Amino acid sequence: MGRRSGILEFAVLGLLRESPMHGYELRKRLNTSLGVFRAFSYGTLYPCLKTLVANGWLIEEPGNNPEDALAAPLAGRRAKIVYRLTAEGKEHFEELLSQTGPDTYDDEHFAARFAFFGQTSRDVRMRVLEGRRSRLEERLEKMRASLARTRERLDDYTLELQRHGMESVEREVRWLNELIESERAGRDLKGSAAEGSAQQDTTSGAPGGLPRSGESPRPDTPDDTAT
Repeated sequence: MGRRSGILEFAVLGLLRESPMHGYELRKRLNTSLGVFRAFSYGTLYPCLKTLVANGWLIEEPGNNPEDALAAPLAGRRAKIVYRLTAEGKEHFEELLSQTGPDTYDDEHFAARFAFFGQTSRDVRMRVLEGRRSRLEERLEKMRASLARTRERLDDYTLELQRHGMESVEREVRWLNELIESERAGRDLKGSAAEGSAQQDTTSGAPGGLPRSGESPRPDTPDDTAT
């Protein structure tokens, strides 16, 4: 499984843990709530859904809207399929939530993991946050060393771009420090789930679409046609 497809499967399972959805709803939530997936297409989502169904983690059900069921044959379209998380799928997602390996610190994977922190236990949140901070501190050290070596050979614009990159990483490190301090003090973010929320069936208000280092969140993208 590729890294990006693994992140997508994680996010789909997490969203379906909230409630069953059809493909259009899933894509909308992935686009608007998880910024890392803003550029993905239905051609990416549906193979992922088929894989999750084949693994027994999702089941397909006909949509329960009578109007959709009547309109689909007349319009020559398939009725909407609703995807529901199975007990095995929920168990698998909770297993994924408990993982704290190096992949969870990467830019894209961390953004997806953070979006589901409301369903994640505090000790796991701490390990992921501390791992992410360590990863960024290493990156920052390398950036500073590289800048020191090449400063004299860079033009003003390239130098400014490298400084901007460093400042972006420094901002995220400061943000992580604040989050880690709050976790250690036993404080949840506003709107997040309470301690032990990994056992809950609803997500918190933890920010989805986490931007990469220093990047400002982009506005929601318009929806495409429904499936």
